Amino acid sequence: MLRLAEDVHAEVVAHALAGLPNEACGLLAGPVCDDRVTRFFPVRNAAESSQIYRLDDAEFLQVERTADAENLALVAVMHSHTHTSAYPSPTDVRDATAFDPFGALQYVIVSLKDPEPALRCYRILDGVITEVAVTVEG
Repeated sequence: MLRLAEDVHAEVVAHALAGLPNEACGLLAGPVCDDRVTRFFPVRNAAESSQIYRLDDAEFLQVERTADAENLALVAVMHSHTHTSAYPSPTDVRDATAFDPFGALQYVIVSLKDPEPALRCYRILDGVITEVAVTVEG
């Protein structure tokens, strides 16, 4: 289960909308050894594309430093789908396998294809997609 603080959920959805027409991306972090997400770090989509995302390398390193300094663990990678459902595409699966071969991270996808954004979460390991339940906590 992925537990999102209410303000983090709002930040993630707002970042996805602000990224239009391109996909938006970012990183989520929380206390070490905990499934709570307490921080969202927006990261520039270096691909500048409406169909793919690539976390900006320099911003990614800065987020890692900040998370370490705050004793937080990176929990998930977030990106938006501008015209498709909140389900990993073949490209998402390929990229997750290359970026996170041990399946340590979760992948949050915000779909913007409908008027109401939809947020879902997955684990991707060895090409296998497993949905993770998401709760938003006030």
